[in-house]
Amino acid sequence: MSKRSRDDVPGVAWLGEPEEHDYPAATSYLSLVAGATIVEAAEAAFRSAASTSFKAKDILRAARLDVLPETNPHVASDLAKVRAGQALSPVLLVRGDVRTGLPAQIADGYHRVCASCLTDENCDIPVRIIDVPGRR
Repeated sequence: MSKRSRDDVPGVAWLGEPEEHDYPAATSYLSLVAGATIVEAAEAAFRSAASTSFKAKDILRAARLDVLPETNPHVASDLAKVRAGQALSPVLLVRGDVRTGLPAQIADGYHRVCASCLTDENCDIPVRIIDVPGRR
């Protein structure tokens, strides 16, 4: 993204609810890092979780992830949507645990977080955040 003045940067528009295809994407990712019982509980928890919001930069820090470059094809696609005024889907997160050093997991929406961070690292991103069942 080229350097622009703050007034030239479009705001990121967000859908009110995650898109239906976000849930299986989240469970597909989670199946790589958690067992079936947790994955099944996670999908139901995401569907019923209340929406909240966090800053783009804080989501990346909590997940211990770097912002992907605008040249990443998925980030570029989301940046094009932002420039076109199209709304992005909220992000699905699994809360980390500061006591054990476990990072948060972006179950679905890493590219959207990166595109938002490249647009404005302080933008608020709507998320559905859940705890791992049985951990708290």
